[in-house]
Amino acid sequence: MSDNRIEEGIDIPLERINPDTLLNMVTEFVSREWSELTDSGYTTDDKISQVMQQLKDNRAKVVFDMTSKSWNIITCR
Repeated sequence: MSDNRIEEGIDIPLERINPDTLLNMVTEFVSREWSELTDSGYTTDDKISQVMQQLKDNRAKVVFDMTSKSWNIITCR
């Protein structure tokens, strides 16, 4: 029997996230996902600004995965 798990995630609207919490989430996301860009000339603040703008422009979204009980920021399709 194979273990075919289906992720069940829900989108979290930005207006439902406390602004300080959102900033902390984006900061953690940037440090976790963009660590390879350390030498790219982008500062951490630049990366945070880019992600925040993508969220505001609906090019990215915050999702909560019900299976793993964790959140992530993903690009919108």
